[in-house]
Amino acid sequence: MSHTIRIAVDAMGGDNSPEKVIHGISFHSKNSSNCIYKIFGDEKPIKGFIDKYSIKNKYEIIHTSEKIANEDTALGAAKKGKNTSMWMSIESVKKGESDVVISAGNTGALFVIAKLNIAMIKNIDKPALSALWPNKNGMNVVLDLGANVECDEKNLIDFSIMGSALHKSLFPNEESKVAILNIGSEEMKGNVMIKKTYQELSAKQNKLFKFYGYIEGNQLMDGNVNVIITDGFTGNIALKTAEGTANFITSELKKALTKNIIGKLSSLLNIKNLREFRNKLDPRLYNGAILLGLESPVIKSHGGTDYIGFANSLNVCEKVVKGDLIKKISENIL
Repeated sequence: MSHTIRIAVDAMGGDNSPEKVIHGISFHSKNSSNCIYKIFGDEKPIKGFIDKYSIKNKYEIIHTSEKIANEDTALGAAKKGKNTSMWMSIESVKKGESDVVISAGNTGALFVIAKLNIAMIKNIDKPALSALWPNKNGMNVVLDLGANVECDEKNLIDFSIMGSALHKSLFPNEESKVAILNIGSEEMKGNVMIKKTYQELSAKQNKLFKFYGYIEGNQLMDGNVNVIITDGFTGNIALKTAEGTANFITSELKKALTKNIIGKLSSLLNIKNLREFRNKLDPRLYNGAILLGLESPVIKSHGGTDYIGFANSLNVCEKVVKGDLIKKISENIL
C-alpha cells in the first residue's frame, strides 16, 4: 500500500500535551514520507509548537478548545459532547476522512467514544485491547489487556484471529504463533472457558496462525510464541506485573552501577551492552496499544510517555494501515 495515510491525532490528551504530541509528529515525520496528520485541538498552542519543531506541509489543524480531562469518567467524557478533540478525531475516522486515530488521553473515554462512533466488525462480539511486549526473539502481541473483564470461548477465539491479524500487519514476514495464557501447560489445566477455547483452536485450522496450546506466565518472554490471548482481567494483571518487574530491574541495576567507583567504571566499560539492555526494556519503544474489533483502527498512546513514545505510536498507526489490519480481521473472523 503506497497511498497517503491520514492519521487523526487528538493533540490535547495525555501529559504535556499538545507539545509532546507535536514533537512526536515532527520526530515521526522525518522518517515517514506518506503520512498526513489531521491534528485536533487548540489551534494557538498547536501552531506555536509546529513552528518550534518545524513541521512543514504534512498537517491540517482542526480547531477546538474543548478536551477530555484525565479525571473525567468515561460516561462524563461522552456527555461532554461532540466538540472535544478526542470525539472529533474519532469522528474523522468514522466519516472516512482519516484512516486511523490516535490519542494519549483518557483510556476509558477513548474506548467509550470509539464504540459510540465506530461500528464493530461483523461477527465480533467484544473489542479487545492489545499491545506489544518484547520477547527473546522479537515481539509478542498480547490481548486482552483490560477491555473485557469477563470473556467466553468465542471471545478468546476472536482474540486469536484479531491478534494474529495485528501481528501479520506489523511483522508480515513472521509466522503468527498463538498460545492461551494459563496456570499450566497440561491440557487438563485451566477453567472451563480456557479448556473449550483450547479444544476449538486445536480442532480448527486457520491460515493466519498456528496454535501452540497453553503458555504460563513465566514463559511470556521466551519467544516460542508471539500472539498471547487471555481475558482482560488476567491480561491487565499480567501487564502491570511485567511493567513493575521491568521498572524494578532497571532501577536496581542503575543503583548498583552508580553505587561506587567500581560500579561506575563497570558502566563505562559496558556502555554499549547497557544501552542495548536499556532499550530492550524501554516502554517508549513499545508504546501504542491497539483497540481491536472496530471497523477502523484506534491507537492508544500511554498518557505519560514523551515525544519518542508518541512517535512510536504513530509508527504503529502507519503500520496497521499499510498492513491492511481491518481487512485481515474481517476476512478471517468466524
